[in-house]
Amino acid sequence: MNDLDKLRYPVGRLPRHPDPLDPKTREEFLGILEQTPATIRALVERLGDAELDTPYRPGGWTVRQVVHHVPDSHLNAYVRMKLAVTEDAPQVKTYEEGRWAELPEAKTGPIAMSLALLDGLHRRWVAFLRALPPADFRKTFKHPEWGVVTIDDSLGMYAWHCRHHTAHIKLALDATRARSR
Repeated sequence: MNDLDKLRYPVGRLPRHPDPLDPKTREEFLGILEQTPATIRALVERLGDAELDTPYRPGGWTVRQVVHHVPDSHLNAYVRMKLAVTEDAPQVKTYEEGRWAELPEAKTGPIAMSLALLDGLHRRWVAFLRALPPADFRKTFKHPEWGVVTIDDSLGMYAWHCRHHTAHIKLALDATRARSR
């Protein structure tokens, strides 16, 4: 992995979990989803605009854009999982995440609104997933880019996504602190 890829994928590339997860791994992933809002809040809630508007890598999103992106992405994931449970292998839609990150509220909006959204969304998402019977984690949706995705696979992807963007925020903050020394 080259240096730019290490900045782009600080926790490695997106893993896939095509087989059913064992209960311990599923609970580990649910724990990551459960803790991510508090983790991100602790990293960013005291930052000023200069720090929030720092990109995590050259050409990358700013910390502010990452904070707004996470609930955007996770809202889509939550809906996809609910569709998988309530419909028979539904076809889901992608969204243009890069274009969403360039919208005015994502580029300049206060992060408090996305932190609040992330808190509520993750509480609801984790409650939904913890209440599912184990067999429902094998239910699927069809994604235009990823193909057939089980809820277990999606859970693994979004646990990674939490870690991925938390690492991006840490990279930006480390770079900011290194420059200020």
